[in-house]
Amino acid sequence: MREAGLRIEVDADGNLFGHSFGSGPETGPVWTGSHLDTVPRGGKFDGALGVLAALEAVERAGRGSVAVFRGEEVGCVGSRARVARGGLPAAFVEVHIEQGPRLAAAGAPLGVVTSIAGIARGEVVVEGVAGHAGTTPMGVRDDALVKAAEEVLRVRDTARTIDEAVATVGIVDVQPGAANVIPSRVALSVDARAPDLERFERLIAALGIEPNYRIEPVAMDVELVALLRGELEARGLPAVELTSGAGHDAGILAAAGVRSAMLFVRSLNGGVSHSPDELSSPEDAGLAVEVLAGVLSRL
Repeated sequence: MREAGLRIEVDADGNLFGHSFGSGPETGPVWTGSHLDTVPRGGKFDGALGVLAALEAVERAGRGSVAVFRGEEVGCVGSRARVARGGLPAAFVEVHIEQGPRLAAAGAPLGVVTSIAGIARGEVVVEGVAGHAGTTPMGVRDDALVKAAEEVLRVRDTARTIDEAVATVGIVDVQPGAANVIPSRVALSVDARAPDLERFERLIAALGIEPNYRIEPVAMDVELVALLRGELEARGLPAVELTSGAGHDAGILAAAGVRSAMLFVRSLNGGVSHSPDELSSPEDAGLAVEVLAGVLSRL
């Protein structure tokens, strides 16, 4: 950032900013950036690409600020702290890898995000009766794990009935948890996501969960979406629009009233993310920098 001639700021929560001197105060500051943290055994593109693309774009455009938020992977703690303390920009644009296969399937290097899905997490508990695994006849068993398996399939099938909704059982806690005992109780974690509030509420109701964690869906700014789409079309690129099933710092700023937008970069290797196999091409990253610099200049 210093080499790019930016003025450095580290706020009280450890978020890092590099401010250019080319932005007019009459329009308010424009931020672009992402995060640098990742998950254990994660990849090198998730978050980091958005920071480096922002730095390159701000340097090229001669305006805007690079924002590097702390702790995105642990609940967007940096961006949440920033919006709680104030000092927010007029607009925020985040470049990020897609973390999925849709752009690759569409043959598009970049995509414009229209909304970030809401996330609800809850638990489904199934009760049964414990018994000896060797002496209890199959016909009289009340096996909680067998019933829980049916619940897992119900969660999957329920999400399939709502367009663009997803639901996942990721944790199965079996009690008493012994190889020779019929399970008497199973707790299933349920992660449910949908791109807008109507589908989000419908999904939660259909799954029958009481969320213990909930983040509302948030739409990206319509004018910024159109601006990104125009930059893609001006370069002869397909202007694919898609929703984000993962949470991002842009969603936190948007929920706080900041005009926000996201540009996805095509993920390769089947769209795998949070893995060392995570991959996006230098060519696609270069296009993202071009588009972002164009947006910064126009903003």
